[in-house]
Amino acid sequence: MPKVPAYLQAQPRPDVWLRGGKQPPPGVLSQLRPSAPPAIGPGTLWSVFATALLSALLLGDGVGPNLLIVALPAALGAFFAARSAGRVLRPWTAVWAVGGLALLTIPALREAGWPVFLSVVSALALSSLALHGSRSWPGVLLGSLGLFPSVAAGARWGWRGVRVRADDSRGRVRSVLRTTAVAAVLLVVFGALFASADAAFAELLGSLTPDASIGDSPWRAFLFALGLLGALAAAHSAAAPVRWDGITVRPGKPRNRVEWALPLIVLNLLFAAFVALQLVVLLGGYDKVLEETGLKPAEYARQGFWQLLWATVLTLVVVALALRWAPRGGPGDRALVRSVLGALCVLTLVVVASALRRMDLYVDAFGLTRLRISVAAVELWLGVVLVLILAAGLFGARLLPRAIAVSAAAGVLVFGLVSPDGLIAEQNVQRYHSDKSIDIDYLKGLSADAVPALNGLPEPLRSCALERFRRDLALSDAPWYASSWGEVRAREILESYGVQNHGTECHGLGRDAEERERWEEDSYDPY
Repeated sequence: MPKVPAYLQAQPRPDVWLRGGKQPPPGVLSQLRPSAPPAIGPGTLWSVFATALLSALLLGDGVGPNLLIVALPAALGAFFAARSAGRVLRPWTAVWAVGGLALLTIPALREAGWPVFLSVVSALALSSLALHGSRSWPGVLLGSLGLFPSVAAGARWGWRGVRVRADDSRGRVRSVLRTTAVAAVLLVVFGALFASADAAFAELLGSLTPDASIGDSPWRAFLFALGLLGALAAAHSAAAPVRWDGITVRPGKPRNRVEWALPLIVLNLLFAAFVALQLVVLLGGYDKVLEETGLKPAEYARQGFWQLLWATVLTLVVVALALRWAPRGGPGDRALVRSVLGALCVLTLVVVASALRRMDLYVDAFGLTRLRISVAAVELWLGVVLVLILAAGLFGARLLPRAIAVSAAAGVLVFGLVSPDGLIAEQNVQRYHSDKSIDIDYLKGLSADAVPALNGLPEPLRSCALERFRRDLALSDAPWYASSWGEVRAREILESYGVQNHGTECHGLGRDAEERERWEEDSYDPY
């Protein structure tokens, strides 16, 4: 047999993506996920299906108690999956899970969209932390988003489980389908008979039954798929969580004491000089300061609040960077770090108090708005973070990442429970009763949560403020599961007291001459 020349022999084509002939390392998620999840169990499957079905039936009409109703079977499916994988319920897991469910009560209570959005996002983050059990900074930050990498893996896991169980139990599947079909037929037949026999029962049945028409079938199908994928991702994460704590962040190179401490000591001296003046302001002696600057109290407050807010945020950044490059030689270095950064945090707390005092002055002059109450709440939470950092310096920082996450979730929960729109309306109504101006045009743009407070205004201000709410609620036909308690309460108030029609009399009502002049001279107000 003639020998084939070497240049004619088939040579294996090199893989340009491999270096040195080595196989590529496994992906990051495969390294952080300890093992494959066990086969999906029947309890998890039924919970996932219930979540998808409730999503399709309830979420298409808006948000309200339906979010909590949909979340309960999803949480149950995750519990079944975690138990089948041998995971046990730990205290922090219970904290995250209970906190996530508590946050979903805000859509059931409040009509305002902005606290509802914050609560839903925070609930998703806490639910992800409950499933992954993170405790370090990378774990808490990435674990709050950990559901998204499990969407595709959860779908494949659920499909494999359905195929295996369908092959092994065809008879039982047919029995379940027959039983479900018979129950559905009985409910439809006898429900229709009872509804036609009694008008009150028909009205009750109509209010409780979701309205699923043919026209919105694509939207319902999308919600079904969304609920299915979300529940499968949650169950898959519970059975095989990604250990985000496995990601380690190396500390920076430690600096010597002088190089590290000197800039921070200079910053502390600057803060101390500023705080010395602010203590006078906080104690009520700002008249002399205003006299020297020539500013009015509201102008003084507006001039400095945003700067103090950013100063607080930047201080937290400085503390984080200082800890990264702090000297770590021994007890003396630790004492230096604690004293310098502790002093900086204490001084920054006074800055937080000064910023809140300035906001109080401005709100007293011009009223409360959504932006003003939001930034004041953020400033207050930053103060809580500073207190937690001080506590970590005294007792250890092991719990600091989770403590800050808990404080953020608790802040969002409290923010929703106090009803910010209702608080804004109540504060502005109280200002009006104290012979101060009121901006009816702004208050009309709030949510239905503001109706109880606005109902206390005298006529014609009351009817002018409530006319839009009456019109919007008359056009709304949201079912009970998509209606918040704030909307229900507003509807009851408007039906009980009514609204008068004042026509063009409502235009420009509520602002006195001084207020209109201020808006004309300074139409731009950053908050």
